[in-house]
Amino acid sequence: MADSPAGGGPSPAPDFVWAPLVPELLVANLAASLVFWCDLCGFEIAYRRDEDGFAYLAREGAQLMLEERGEGRQWITGPLEQPFGRGINFQITVGAVEPILDALAVAGWPLHMAPEDKWYRAGEDEVGVRQFLVQDPDGYLIRFSASLGRRPLG
Repeated sequence: MADSPAGGGPSPAPDFVWAPLVPELLVANLAASLVFWCDLCGFEIAYRRDEDGFAYLAREGAQLMLEERGEGRQWITGPLEQPFGRGINFQITVGAVEPILDALAVAGWPLHMAPEDKWYRAGEDEVGVRQFLVQDPDGYLIRFSASLGRRPLG
């Protein structure tokens, strides 16, 4: 098994492809975060280090790391207040948003922004997405997005 670029131990399989940019989110309770990210949003645990309160997650090529506050090695640059991650949202592209929306609804998890179909100008074209926003247990803003395709501008 290959080692992770961050020294996080063995990957789940020799063919695991490490994303070039992987955010690491500091969380208050790893177990609660794993319920949100895995059970509701469909991520899988690529690997974890329970002794560090750490989990590396993946879904459809998107990857992120979770680390429980007060455990393991952390780089805290200032005082932390919830919601963590103010001023940022993480866009995660998925094949379809509906399975995630269904799981969130069953769990009674509130959405930050209802699902919408939105077209954005990209040069001489528009790219369409079906998207919604939800906050994880620590207040990180997550935008799940599925492609609606591309069309000529105007």
